[in-house]
Amino acid sequence: MDILETRQLLERLASLLRTEARNLLFQHGLQPIQFEALHYLSICNRYSDTLMGVTDYLGQTKGSVSQTLKVLEKKGLIEKTPDKTDKRVAHMLVTKAGYNLVENILPSSLLERANKQLSKKDAASIETSLRSLLKSMQHANNFKTFGQCATCIHNIKLSSGGHVCGLTKEALSGEDIELICREHEPNNSC
Repeated sequence: MDILETRQLLERLASLLRTEARNLLFQHGLQPIQFEALHYLSICNRYSDTLMGVTDYLGQTKGSVSQTLKVLEKKGLIEKTPDKTDKRVAHMLVTKAGYNLVENILPSSLLERANKQLSKKDAASIETSLRSLLKSMQHANNFKTFGQCATCIHNIKLSSGGHVCGLTKEALSGEDIELICREHEPNNSC
């Protein structure tokens, strides 16, 4: 792999997607980073919907993420609720308006149109390659994976068909195991 070429290609793709997002988000008075935080909150679990979860996921400073979350809260896209056991922690819950906005913006229409021009084989190959590159980058640099509970070593499947988080010892619903978690550690099948 030509690392410089790969970087240039990824940056160009990201730039095109950011430009599309910026144009769509302008109508809602949002910046791309604010939407990225909202999107993350819409797909993360109850262990990851905190200031620190968003900070880790976006790789931003705690202060800038705090300001981002204030904007989202002021616009009625998220609600802050205190944790039931640790009052120092607040959970950021996406409102119906927030979910609607994410649904209206994603998936990218630019990407959808481009994908229609690819063969199914090429589209699948690109997805597999990008997933592999992300996994390698995370592993090589000790980055958190933020994967779905369903693919985590801590997800324990019970004989009854239910699931339990091995870290928290709490039951996980079918919906829970499809969400991403900041404590994710990939199991061997990932």
